[in-house]
Amino acid sequence: MFRSRPLLLSLLLGTALSLEPARAQGSAPPSPASSPPPPATAPQSGPLSLNDLLLALRAAPGWRAADLTYRAAQLTLQSARTRAGLSVSAGADGALNRVPWDGGEWKGSGTLTVTASLAVLPWSPAFEGVRSAERALAAAALTLRAERASLTAQLFQAYAGVRQAQSALTAAQAQTTLAARVLTITQAQQTQGLQTGAGVLERQAALEGAQAAEAQAARAVTQAQQAITRLLGTAVTLAPTSSLPDLTPAGDLPALLTRALAQRPEVNRARAAVSDAQAGRAAAALDVRLPDLSAGVRAGQLADAQGNPGRTVSATLNVKAGVLGAQVSVPLRDTSAAVTGVALSLSASLPLLGRPQDTALAQAELGLAQAALALETAQQGAELEVRTRFAALEDERSGLPAAQTRQAAAALAVQNARARLDAGLGTALDVAQAELNLLQADQALTAARDRVTLAGLALAQATADLDPLLLTLAPTPLLTGGRP
Repeated sequence: MFRSRPLLLSLLLGTALSLEPARAQGSAPPSPASSPPPPATAPQSGPLSLNDLLLALRAAPGWRAADLTYRAAQLTLQSARTRAGLSVSAGADGALNRVPWDGGEWKGSGTLTVTASLAVLPWSPAFEGVRSAERALAAAALTLRAERASLTAQLFQAYAGVRQAQSALTAAQAQTTLAARVLTITQAQQTQGLQTGAGVLERQAALEGAQAAEAQAARAVTQAQQAITRLLGTAVTLAPTSSLPDLTPAGDLPALLTRALAQRPEVNRARAAVSDAQAGRAAAALDVRLPDLSAGVRAGQLADAQGNPGRTVSATLNVKAGVLGAQVSVPLRDTSAAVTGVALSLSASLPLLGRPQDTALAQAELGLAQAALALETAQQGAELEVRTRFAALEDERSGLPAAQTRQAAAALAVQNARARLDAGLGTALDVAQAELNLLQADQALTAARDRVTLAGLALAQATADLDPLLLTLAPTPLLTGGRP
């Protein structure tokens, strides 16, 4: 058994992936300006190792698309915060009139106004928009991590495919060499009258079949390398492939299920949807309880002899909308004759029949029930996937001892064949055949180990433990449960 070496982990993205599942449940994520996507890393020149490929993956189209999706969520939050902030506007109006028309004089008037509004009450729709955008950003961060993890898993699978294809090519080349050697011996035996022509043709057909298998294996290597090229979006040259690191997450099945339910992006998106539905229901219930109430105060030169206002300052508070407004009005005329005073106002509207608020509340409650059902469905789906991949990992692990035993038996067979050759009881061809069998057993064991590694990687992806931004071979607290 080989030791697990958890991979991938250094170069933090800042806050983009440091958002814990608790953030996705409603706490405010950091400012968008504080967590930009990491810069894309161009592929290095020359043969690339697995770590080089993981760094080059950051410049891949899929990785950049995931970054842009997260950036869109950041901009949405920034826009929501802007809408919830102070709003100030200025305006002007003018009028020119003549009364009476026959004999009156033209008189002009103008007014400058400055208006400001600010959401001040906690139930203001503007504040709820900010909270909803924060939840969406937290869910987008987890989705970003999941997209990157998916791309990383695809790269691992493609890399393992290259390893397997190269191993198959090596075995095919060895088979071709052995078949050619057998054909040569058979032809020599025919010359000595110890072999028939049919036997020679049979050995020749075996060689031609081995050559065809070798050509097919060579094409498979090219196709496997093209899978990495398609994933990275550019052609790369691979260094000699190395063994895959073990990223199997630590913990038993209950612990894995707990982490998956806390970290899976679709579950957290469903939680965010439930929070949005709860906020919508709370707003609808508040709309039912609160009357359409507005209070205002107006001070300054309220009116002159003609009833026209002068310089005034006014403020209004809409209780239901939670918005405080203020306005300064300055007329462009002489207002010295205007009377100074203060005016208070209060207005309320109470529907008596056909209240639309009741219908809105019923719809909000239905939406909350649907969101809760969607959350339960997402949780069940995540749990099923973790259980399935955990079982797949156990299945792959259970087949590993048999592959190890077959490899040990093939190694012992090589020793026996060489001993018989030294004793004059065997032939060099028997040794070559035993060595080919050992090569195939070694490759089968390597393939079995790769399947275990990929199954562990799939489990880490299912539990959302796989963090592609952490690129190091040092052990981490999260990924320490690999094979002994």
